[in-house]
Amino acid sequence: MKTVINTVNAPAPIGPYSQAIEAGNFIFFSGQVAINPVTNDLVLDDIKTETTQVMENIKALLTEAGVGFGNIVKTTIFLKDMQTFAQVNEVYGSYFTDKFPARETVAVAGLPKNVNVEISVTAIKG
Repeated sequence: MKTVINTVNAPAPIGPYSQAIEAGNFIFFSGQVAINPVTNDLVLDDIKTETTQVMENIKALLTEAGVGFGNIVKTTIFLKDMQTFAQVNEVYGSYFTDKFPARETVAVAGLPKNVNVEISVTAIKG
């Protein structure tokens, strides 16, 4: 059984996908980019501000799902430029306290809406 998770506190999907899907004890979250859900504008001032918006979008989805950053077991970070890794990692790391999730970070040729960072996560209930 799968349940769709949706909130107006995170950007609406820009394609045929759900913001998140709960399946059993797992919650799979679609990749988030730096779209402000209130204004629907991209937040691309600098890489730290962009990453903060991405993490806040993830936070809104986690909240809607009834879990928090401590429930995340896996993340994937997609970067347009690996030179931004340290700054993205600094912001990303500030959202976790311990028992960090497994993660991979990859550089890609391009991302939706020409953003610089996209992050997807998988969490577990309980």
